[in-house]
Amino acid sequence: MEILVWPPGHLSWNANAMRCALGRGGIGGDKKEGDGVTPLGCFPLRRVMYRADRMQAPKTGLEVRALGPDDGWCDDPREDSYNRLISLPFSGSYETLWRQDHVYDVIVELGYNDDPVRSGLGSAIFLHVAQPDYRPTEGCVALGLEDLLVLLEPCDETARLTVTLRPPSPC
Repeated sequence: MEILVWPPGHLSWNANAMRCALGRGGIGGDKKEGDGVTPLGCFPLRRVMYRADRMQAPKTGLEVRALGPDDGWCDDPREDSYNRLISLPFSGSYETLWRQDHVYDVIVELGYNDDPVRSGLGSAIFLHVAQPDYRPTEGCVALGLEDLLVLLEPCDETARLTVTLRPPSPC
């Protein structure tokens, strides 16, 4: 399954179209840690993580993992765990995945900068739940919760999310 994303905030797959939020730094091909840019490219969907205390497991063909209060994501380029799921407490810089808001109630780990991981080229690029006002993200792609759950149902290990600068051209 191919999922297409383009500015200023469009996502489509098959015959479906949805609003999405993109990075505060726009879309670009030269991603750096902390720049707020949504990276250009084609990325596999690795796995889904979710808050089991707030919802049931999403229906999907992807690997699914329940989040816990000690889950984090390393965003410290000096650490060997850079751009990886970690357990808290952690000595380096990290992002907490167990948040009070609902943005990380469902997280889809995208295969950005993970094979191999390159230090400083960006971490924690996810597909996740948008803020109610669809404000820009720190570089992720964000959808409304219901849209995200609908999108995940047909996804399996062959699903890819492609971020591009232009809308798809009709044949």
